[in-house]
Amino acid sequence: MTTSTSSSTSTRTESVADLVTRLAQEHLSRWQRGYLGDDAKAVGTLARLRRGAGKPAGQLPDLWDLLDTQGLHDARRDGRPLSETELARADDALHTALTLWALHQQSRGTGMHQPHRRERPRGLGAAIHRLMPANDIDDSLRKRLVRAGNAPDLTTLAQRLRDIVTLLRREDVPLDYALLAGQLYQWQWPDGADRVRIAWGRSFHAWQDHRTPGPPQDNPADGLSSDLPDATDKDTP
Repeated sequence: MTTSTSSSTSTRTESVADLVTRLAQEHLSRWQRGYLGDDAKAVGTLARLRRGAGKPAGQLPDLWDLLDTQGLHDARRDGRPLSETELARADDALHTALTLWALHQQSRGTGMHQPHRRERPRGLGAAIHRLMPANDIDDSLRKRLVRAGNAPDLTTLAQRLRDIVTLLRREDVPLDYALLAGQLYQWQWPDGADRVRIAWGRSFHAWQDHRTPGPPQDNPADGLSSDLPDATDKDTP
């Protein structure tokens, strides 16, 4: 009885944001592994996905059969099905995060999706901070993060994130896109944007705490408050 109670308690704790994060990680792991292994199907999938970067979910019919969201329609680990609103917002969050990853990953020989670790911050704020000179704040980059956090709707946010991802891609700076997917889901709810901005702000400072002089070094494959301190292109369509 004790074991059963403990197990059921742990499954009840999975929020919809956690579910979105988990499903995004499953997609990203499979697609990124295939892409880096030069699997033709994965390369084609990425090429299709990136056309949706910055665009609303459902706008491109070509992606309707590509993003498998069946996991959203299945019962969660706590047994409760998602409401229609939860389903729509989760689908939008997954679409936005996965298409942005595809744009970021294009023609890169290492994984641009890398899981966030406390000792290796990979949130959006940390990624932005990595673009800045050592021991300095680039105000134009900081403002891009602030503008993203203050977007009035998800479509505008996706467009502003697309601009940021283009900069990250140019400098080979990775991002945790599964984490981002969960945050994009949370962002769509009342007071959710405030919580996400705070997470991005903490992430911004997390990289400052871990950075060292000189360019960051990575092996191959959380966060923003509005008051932050003042290869061969094998998959080109």
